[in-house]
Amino acid sequence: MTEQIRAATPFLTTDYRMELHTIHTGLFKLDGGAMFGVVPKALWQKHIPADANNLCTWAMRSLLVEHENRLLLIDTGIGAKQSDKFFSHYHLHGDMSLKSELAKRGFGLEDITDVLLTHLHFDHVGGAVERRSDGVLEPTFPNAQYWSCERHWQWAMNPNPREKASFLSENLLPIETSGQLAFVPREDRWNSTAFDQLFPGLEIFFADGHTESQMIPVISYRGKKVAFMADLIPAAAHIPTAWVIGYDTRPLLTMEEKALLLKRAADEEWVLFFEHDAQNACCTVQHTEKGVRLLEKAPSLEQLFQA
Repeated sequence: MTEQIRAATPFLTTDYRMELHTIHTGLFKLDGGAMFGVVPKALWQKHIPADANNLCTWAMRSLLVEHENRLLLIDTGIGAKQSDKFFSHYHLHGDMSLKSELAKRGFGLEDITDVLLTHLHFDHVGGAVERRSDGVLEPTFPNAQYWSCERHWQWAMNPNPREKASFLSENLLPIETSGQLAFVPREDRWNSTAFDQLFPGLEIFFADGHTESQMIPVISYRGKKVAFMADLIPAAAHIPTAWVIGYDTRPLLTMEEKALLLKRAADEEWVLFFEHDAQNACCTVQHTEKGVRLLEKAPSLEQLFQA
């Protein structure tokens, strides 16, 4: 795989400019109890209030990494190709879309060179495939390499009963048949070499509590590390180790993985980037007598780095 990555690399440089862009793909609603597991509602609703149906509003936030002549998009939101009945379960709202957010930054779908899919649940991968006017499904980004982890891909293609409804064939098969699919190799908990040539300073932390081999990208940016937390820590309210979402397949393992990553984040002053927090795009954390806790939060990554 290393040779495959190098062959696709049009440049080698040690003096590089990198820009990160917050990309909003829309808002949706999920049950508050499902998103906080065994945490009592009396506690979690202080952070994220629920409506009369116990539904909370969540973001589907992607991250665009701009480096030289490459554009890496991390996750793609839920997309727009599913049926009205499917979308009715998730109450999509807001005037944001993946395409319009990219256009605001001067980019089109054809400009994306790489798509990293943290995992293949429909609210993370749905936007990676679109339906043409003739009904044919095809990758949304015609010139992009789509990156997954082979262990997770096989997990999704042969789903367990708990996750089966989250792995949709229409989100996966068009990527595979297009020839645009590639795999980030996993040999250990960390992979610090997979993207060395494409996006210097990008590491991958593999987490197995939510789903098998979820990828958490950690990016060196302006003297700090920015960690795209995906569903390991979907919102700032989930920072306490025991606040684990009900969708996790191995919640005790999630707690271990959170503790491991949060300790390093506090020690090294990382920025945590949240995919699903509707109010806070990112934050920093600190050690306290109660464990690692929120230090500073911001509605956008750009705003935090300007502070």
